[in-house]
Amino acid sequence: MLARIRDHVSITNGYPFDSKLFSANDGMPLVRIRDIFSESAAIFYSGDPVSEAIIDNGDILIGMDGDFNVAMWKGGPALLNQRVCRLEPHDTVDRRFLLYMLPVPLRLINEFTYSTTVKHLSSFDIEKIHFPYPELRVQRAISAYLDRETADIDALVAAKQRLLDLLAEKRRAIVAEAVMRGLNHVAPLRPSGIDWLGDIPAHWDVERSRWLFMERDERSATGEEEMLTVSHLTGVTPRSEKDVNMFEAETTAGYKLCFAGDLAINTLWAWMGAMGTARVDGIVSPAYNVYTPGARLLPDYVDALVRIPVFAQEVTRYSKGVWSSRLRLYPEGFFETYWPVPPLEEQRDIVRHIASETKRIDRLRDAAEHSVTLLKERRATLIAAAVTGQIDILEAA
Repeated sequence: MLARIRDHVSITNGYPFDSKLFSANDGMPLVRIRDIFSESAAIFYSGDPVSEAIIDNGDILIGMDGDFNVAMWKGGPALLNQRVCRLEPHDTVDRRFLLYMLPVPLRLINEFTYSTTVKHLSSFDIEKIHFPYPELRVQRAISAYLDRETADIDALVAAKQRLLDLLAEKRRAIVAEAVMRGLNHVAPLRPSGIDWLGDIPAHWDVERSRWLFMERDERSATGEEEMLTVSHLTGVTPRSEKDVNMFEAETTAGYKLCFAGDLAINTLWAWMGAMGTARVDGIVSPAYNVYTPGARLLPDYVDALVRIPVFAQEVTRYSKGVWSSRLRLYPEGFFETYWPVPPLEEQRDIVRHIASETKRIDRLRDAAEHSVTLLKERRATLIAAAVTGQIDILEAA
């Protein structure tokens, strides 16, 4: 038997609170789309609360932009911001059954919603959803069954995620240790005189980047070269290799040329670490900056060093902007940074060491990520089968 959401669930839309009254620590927690899976909100609302927008533990929330995610709130009393809605089931629907059932129709709506930017959902779309509607005792049995079965899967996913976090931390530590201390752990050290570097091998040099790089500001005549993206996650990669949905200019003529071995920096997101060495020739946004390393630095060593978190923190000191999220790293700021400069042969050894060690870690990461994917698929399949009656829950119990 099928039923409509509108006949068994009340939907309350979030309230458009005044953004001028958002606070970092004062007032009532304000739940936005990014917060619905958390047990706390990132910001607070310091104005008078709106009673109809107050939520509490156990309320079912749907993010109405992007992926249309659904979650049960666990963060205590809070305010619901616009673009998030609350679902309150009537006595005819079990709350947890509703939570388990909703992701499937929401995914279908998302797949068939066309948008060139961010997809949007309305409460009218939710009201029109038809869902399997067994009697209440069966709904509760299904919920109890899924609570038990998914708890084991969720525990395995959490363990795999902890492993992934540890592998990521180990990878960062290996790279940082190699590019800042070298591979000879018994080599004598000396103070670098630079806070972010600390002690370095005594035979290494320290040099300001203005003497190590030259800015490249050559422009494409046609814009037909490979378009490159600069990310804090993947460094410099061809856009064709990434699954991105973003604005594209009508023409890329006049974009900056970036050759293999050049250092490209996303000026706006440098503080997050959006920089790296290009592997292929191409073009980047004219808002980015491109630098060619001199003879004293290997491009692969440059790539490893600029992508460690401590270097992103260092360039932030030389970035300009009023807000931390709007800092920009211009050439005059970049050229103020100091770099460790090992001998070239030692740079080659460092690069080879990093490639070998990170390849091993990346194999473990890929295996763990594949396992997580399979577990999540198993979870989704189990839920879909249970809520649609493909599993006889009363018989299984």
